[in-house]
Amino acid sequence: MDNNSQGAGGMKAGLGGLFGGGSSEYSNTELAGVPLTGMSPLSPYLNVDPRYLIQDTDEFILPTGANKTRGRFELAFFTIGGSCITGAAFGAVNGLRMGLKETRDMSWSKPRNVQILNMVTKQGASWANTLGSVALLYSAFGVAIEKARGAEDDINTVAAGTLTGMLFKSASGLKGVARGGLAGLALSGAYAVYNNWDHLTGSSSSSRLY
Repeated sequence: MDNNSQGAGGMKAGLGGLFGGGSSEYSNTELAGVPLTGMSPLSPYLNVDPRYLIQDTDEFILPTGANKTRGRFELAFFTIGGSCITGAAFGAVNGLRMGLKETRDMSWSKPRNVQILNMVTKQGASWANTLGSVALLYSAFGVAIEKARGAEDDINTVAAGTLTGMLFKSASGLKGVARGGLAGLALSGAYAVYNNWDHLTGSSSSSRLY
């Protein structure tokens, strides 16, 4: 009887030592002095110092000298793809509206459905091509200006938007170039203001306090 109890106790101790959960080695009294700042109490059978579970540093690894934010070249793919998808969706909705308007005198039949579908695909492809081309020009100008200046700020955004508008309307003559440049300047300037709105409002409020 005693031998069986000793064998069972030895087996439990062996298993406890194997998994790091021996009963005599880790007691509630000994773990009471472990600091648990900012954490809930852990199980006394967990053989881990809770201090190692606190994440005070970033959870990703970057190459030496790399920025934590994506640059214009990385954002160019998202910008171009998002513009194409947005243009296709807007063009499809516009094509559906135009198709229903042009075929309102026709009864619901296969020719009318085909005509509406052709209008949807035509408008969707046209708008996707237009917005994708604008996004491509804007991204190319932005990357080139950033590499030339060696800095990333709102000046690059405004300059890239202005040049994009001018080049996109270059086939319409000098007046078209001027209108395109003004449109690009207005849109890129509005985006720069929106992107820095918190900074502008914070600086203006602090200046009023002093």
